[in-house]
Amino acid sequence: MALNSHRSVDILTSKHGEKKTGVHQYVIFVYTCFFTKQTLILLSKGIGFIRLHIPWPILSREAELQKIKVAVKKVQLNIQFSGRLILHEEWANYGVMYKYQPVDLIRKYFGEQIGLYFAWLGVYTQLLIPPSVLGIIVFLYGIFTVDTNVPSQETCNHNLNITMCPLCDAVCDYWHLSTVCSLARASYLFDNGATVLFAIFMSLWAACFLEHWKRRQMCLKHTWDLTSLEDEEDELRPEYEEALQEKKAKIKAKSKKQVFKLFSIVMLFNFFFLLPVCVQIFVTFSAVFGVVVYRICMLSVWSMNPDPEAKASVRMTVTTTGIILNMLVVLVLEEVYGAIAVWLTELELPKTEEEFEERLIFKSFFLKSMNAFAPIFYVAFFKGRFAGRPGDYVYVFGDYRMEECAPPGCLIELCIQLSMIMLGKQLIQNNVFEILIPKLKKMYRTIQEQKGMKREEDEENEAEERRPKQQYHKDFALEPFEGVSPEYMEMIIQYGFVSLFVASFPLAPAFALLNNVIEIRLDASKFVTEIRRPDAVRCKDIGIWYNILCGISKFSVITNAFVISFTSEFVPKMVYKYMYSVNGTMSGFTEHSLSYFNVSNFPPGTAPSTTLITGVTMCRYKDYRDPPWSADPYTFSKEYWSVLAARLAFVIFFQVSK
Repeated sequence: MALNSHRSVDILTSKHGEKKTGVHQYVIFVYTCFFTKQTLILLSKGIGFIRLHIPWPILSREAELQKIKVAVKKVQLNIQFSGRLILHEEWANYGVMYKYQPVDLIRKYFGEQIGLYFAWLGVYTQLLIPPSVLGIIVFLYGIFTVDTNVPSQETCNHNLNITMCPLCDAVCDYWHLSTVCSLARASYLFDNGATVLFAIFMSLWAACFLEHWKRRQMCLKHTWDLTSLEDEEDELRPEYEEALQEKKAKIKAKSKKQVFKLFSIVMLFNFFFLLPVCVQIFVTFSAVFGVVVYRICMLSVWSMNPDPEAKASVRMTVTTTGIILNMLVVLVLEEVYGAIAVWLTELELPKTEEEFEERLIFKSFFLKSMNAFAPIFYVAFFKGRFAGRPGDYVYVFGDYRMEECAPPGCLIELCIQLSMIMLGKQLIQNNVFEILIPKLKKMYRTIQEQKGMKREEDEENEAEERRPKQQYHKDFALEPFEGVSPEYMEMIIQYGFVSLFVASFPLAPAFALLNNVIEIRLDASKFVTEIRRPDAVRCKDIGIWYNILCGISKFSVITNAFVISFTSEFVPKMVYKYMYSVNGTMSGFTEHSLSYFNVSNFPPGTAPSTTLITGVTMCRYKDYRDPPWSADPYTFSKEYWSVLAARLAFVIFFQVSK
């Protein structure tokens, strides 16, 4: 639609026209006045475009009669093909990734809503540079100092000959601690003293990022003349008005008793509305528990392998396959939850489009974030906490023991889990959901339209088909615009990965930075060449997304504090060094962190049926418990309570330091 210089409107429409807002409302009456029999015959042959010329006085009069809000100034809505070409050369091009985005031109061509999104994405990507550099430095520090790390050296020392208790009942054998040498060294790369400082820095970085964006947003509001933009009263959604009229008609036809009954039905509906949400939460946790059961069962099954090399790598094999399975479940459920969130929001019948959008965003974020972070929360805060001890393990389904963390701790598994899900989502979403699927949809729609068109064999139609397609024909073949919410959602989930568990994976900001540099140009190419030009929407800020960012930033302080305190080995090492070490060093920490178990105390049928390590009378396990020769064997020792108090104190310190 273009508003020309003769104060009239030229309309290009088609039989596949979509619901429009704003200026499009001015000419709704045209469809009832100008569509003739000949027009319908023309459109029945396929996609047809009709140009209607409507003088400005007629538009103004009809707008006044229909009570449609009309802009005081005449707005120029030319398509601006030159602007599209400039955006393609200076923005939607991988060769200009090193340049700043032309935010003003983006706003001029697409409107304030899309302009603010790319401005926010640019600020977020730019501010990822400092934590990316620092995270790489922390990782390099771990690489350069791993050979001097005493606990890793003790774990890898074959001369200590530390025999560990079996990983499962009956079929699992005793094993030597030195077999997890590589795991201990890898764990130190991310679990060292520099990681704590990096986690504190990231908490401060999150606050600085939000403040920096607020200032940038205020500058854009002033530059784009949005400071005086007032919130207009949104019109009611047609679905809401229709439902409201139906309810009013029913209420008028019913007595007071029936009205009370109707009220009870509405309350009952609101109660049962929560049921689908509860079901989805149950499905998410069931998926996590299902992967846990898979790991437990596979550990027992693969431990029966007579090959010694296979037995030595069984823990890493089970962990890796479980993480891949978790990633696939997360990707599948994310698509399902997106569709369910739309369905639930439509059931609520929000009054306005803005209210509909906010409720949809909240539901989508709640479900998708829970789905993405649930496996990570399990490894960080629950795995190994309720496994029990040798002789008194906790079982699921009667015969399978709950899984435990490796002696170096669960942090390395948390790191692998986070990196696999984060990178898997980014790679698959960028390549499959944002590139492959839209192209397949476009191809399918083109084929269907070609099949539905009735081709005439007369000379007139053949000449028409030989004519080159106009630009509006090409634009109509593009994908319809679905809003910026999916783009925001992808980046907000990534921000959660970067901030919530950065203490376990300092390289997360670097991978996010690399992804975003490509993501900006990928989204730019999609907006310029893959989707139809959307209607410009004026807005003052990014809306509810800022509140979600604030919530994630505040919650990240808590999660990182608990990850360092309860998942990593930082606090136990510090307690040993300053309270129990003889010479004030880390020498002897590995021996100190392992408890003793008398193999004669195994319940019947749980001890290894066959063993390659003979003469074992005592085996070791990761915990702080009194030895079997003490007065009260296998109870928590005083070291356990000292470490627990130190962990809680560190959580408080971390909160205060932020």
